[in-house]
Amino acid sequence: IKQVILERLKQVSTEHEFARLVWMVIDVAIEALKHGRKRLAVVVDDAFQYLSTKEAAAIVKSLLELIEHPEESYERIVAIVATSEGLSRYEIGRHLWAELTPMWNMSRKGFEELYEELPNPKPSLDEVWRLTGGNPRALSMLYRAMWSTNLVISRLVVEKNLTPVFASRWRSWLEKAVEDPDALWDPNVSEELINELVSRNLILYFLHERSPLLWIDEPPPEKNLEIGVGRHVAWQTPLHREAVRRALAQHSMHQSS
Repeated sequence: IKQVILERLKQVSTEHEFARLVWMVIDVAIEALKHGRKRLAVVVDDAFQYLSTKEAAAIVKSLLELIEHPEESYERIVAIVATSEGLSRYEIGRHLWAELTPMWNMSRKGFEELYEELPNPKPSLDEVWRLTGGNPRALSMLYRAMWSTNLVISRLVVEKNLTPVFASRWRSWLEKAVEDPDALWDPNVSEELINELVSRNLILYFLHERSPLLWIDEPPPEKNLEIGVGRHVAWQTPLHREAVRRALAQHSMHQSS
C-alpha cells in the first residue's frame, strides 16, 4: 500500500491530479482493511481547496460509507477531515451524516511555546500575536518572509486576488469590516460579498457560541478587534484583514492619481 501511495505522489503535478489523489484515500483505506488492518484512522487535512463543494461532500459521505458498510470487518475506524476552506462547510453541514466542529487558532500558551522554538532575532511575542492572532500558518508565513509584515501582506493581496475592481465594488462594507468584522453581520450586506470573502478564505462567518463543548480545544475570544475577531464574524488572521486594508488604500491612491 505504501508503495502505491508513493507512486501516485510522484505523478501529482497539477491541482486536478491532486484532487484525484484525495479520492485515493478511500481506496487506500479499503486496501488496508483487505490486508487485515482492524483499526484504522483516516485523516484528510486541508485538501478541499482543490475540490468543488459537491465533491468535498462526496468525500465525507464516502468515508461514512466506509465506516458503516465496509467490505471487510474491522474493530474501529476513525475518520477526520479538516479544512480551512469555508464554502464546503455549508454544503456538508446541511446533511446529517457529518458532524462539524470548528477549531480556532492556538491558545496564547500553545502559541508561545511554538514561538519560542523559532530562532532569534525575531519580533516580540506580543507583536507576533497581534499579527497572527495565534494562527500557526500565519506565523510560518512571517518567519519565511524574514518577519517582513509588508512582504506577507503584499503577497496576500495578490494571492487573494484583491484587485481594484474588488476593492471598488465592495468598498463601503469592507471599510467597516476592517474596523469591526461584525459589520458584515448586518442583514443589508450582500450575500455575494460574504461568499466572496469566505471563498477567498478571508473571513469566518457565523461563528459558534463560545461554549468549549462546541469547539475543538479553546474557542476564540468573545470579541477582540485587535486580532480581528467579532462576535459573529472573524478575519482569518489579522494579516488577512490588513491585506484587505492595503487593497482599499491602493485603490484610493489609484483614484487620486
